[in-house]
Amino acid sequence: MNKTHIDLTEYQQRRNRLLAQMPANSVALIPAAKEVTRSRDTEFLFCQDKDFFYLSGFHEPDALLVLVKGDASDTAEQVAANVDVNESILFCRDKDPQAEVWQGRRVGPEAAQDEYGLQHTYGLSELEQVLPMYINAQQSLFFAQGQDKTFDEMIFAILDILRNGVKQGFSAPASLHDIRPMLAEMRLIKSDAELDIMRSANEISGNAHQRAMKFTKPGKFEYQVEAEILHEFASNGARTAAYGSIVGGGENATILHYTDNQDVLLDGELLLIDAGAELCGYAADITRTFPVNGKFSDEQAALYNLVLESQLAAIATIKPGSNFAIANDAANEVLTRGLHQLGILSGDIDELVAENACKQYFIHGLGHWLGLDVHDVGDYQMDENRRQLRSFEPGMVMTIEPGLYIDAEADVEERWKGIGIRIEDNILVTANGHENLTVNAPKTIAEIESLMAG
Repeated sequence: MNKTHIDLTEYQQRRNRLLAQMPANSVALIPAAKEVTRSRDTEFLFCQDKDFFYLSGFHEPDALLVLVKGDASDTAEQVAANVDVNESILFCRDKDPQAEVWQGRRVGPEAAQDEYGLQHTYGLSELEQVLPMYINAQQSLFFAQGQDKTFDEMIFAILDILRNGVKQGFSAPASLHDIRPMLAEMRLIKSDAELDIMRSANEISGNAHQRAMKFTKPGKFEYQVEAEILHEFASNGARTAAYGSIVGGGENATILHYTDNQDVLLDGELLLIDAGAELCGYAADITRTFPVNGKFSDEQAALYNLVLESQLAAIATIKPGSNFAIANDAANEVLTRGLHQLGILSGDIDELVAENACKQYFIHGLGHWLGLDVHDVGDYQMDENRRQLRSFEPGMVMTIEPGLYIDAEADVEERWKGIGIRIEDNILVTANGHENLTVNAPKTIAEIESLMAG
């Protein structure tokens, strides 16, 4: 059974955790995403702002979450009077029967209060009048300045009104703060409920990769394989992909973010698929590379096993207190030594390892945080050499995805040219080590060839 639900109490706890980090007499503003026009009067499928969703679970556009931190000096008195010191307020679209006939049902402010565990809710029609009252007389204002120009303009217009209304008893916050660092730290450590969803997203995604392997053969088009993947996602509760699926055959696999997915698959080529489902807002991000005809050539197998060995070496380092720099060193050494052994790199092996010479063909990072966003939020704590030194902690989830990309212009023997390989799993840091969430997507040559032969 796929886990697709986070309890209302968890959203409330998240808001309370954020409020606990805010100073007394402060207010935080977190807007929802807006619908984006695709063509004239049609919109892209709506994707909620992830920070807003993380704190509310609310899935409509144009809404605004307001969190108010009260005056600490009044806490005892207010608690005695059974009055909340802190408040969570939502502005959302008003109920509108005519609009709902055309565009779908709206929750509306009245129902939203109970359904989402909020102290107060208002229609967007009240925003201009009510929002300034929540900002007035607060000492600090938290929001993601620069993220949305229109939202910034609205906030600064309100601040101007408050600053110019001293005679009416108004006052504007004296300090403005970026709310994103606090939310990024919260989102970096996943709860048990989040992890259950991410396990389910991985299970669905792994089945989709299996389906793609079984379907693929020479003469199929990349977009046909993509369609099989998306069908598997949706059939199992994941309405959309977490990102534009990469389905690149042959030399297309050497293009890191290839999403045209329009070419025919040829006998003797490899197919690289980077595709993951989005489930309840959470992303899986899995890459597999396999032969179009179901059988690796000697050259393909040699490079594939090298990438796999480097991935396993990197994953083995993941535990609390370790970091991406350590994992990178493990992967880079395996790749460099292997490329030297195959004759693709030449020179003194110790110098090559010290220089990370494999980066000539391993041209991207080893991995990234994963969660509500595919490239999820969270500080990597890079040093001056761009080494990622953030210590791993239980609850962090990341991708580990080494690869090798040797295009047609590379200065190597002809037999290595046009090969692109990446292998990517989703890894959870546990109290004693790690858990690979990507458990059902075949990864060894024997597993892949056996599945495709079946």
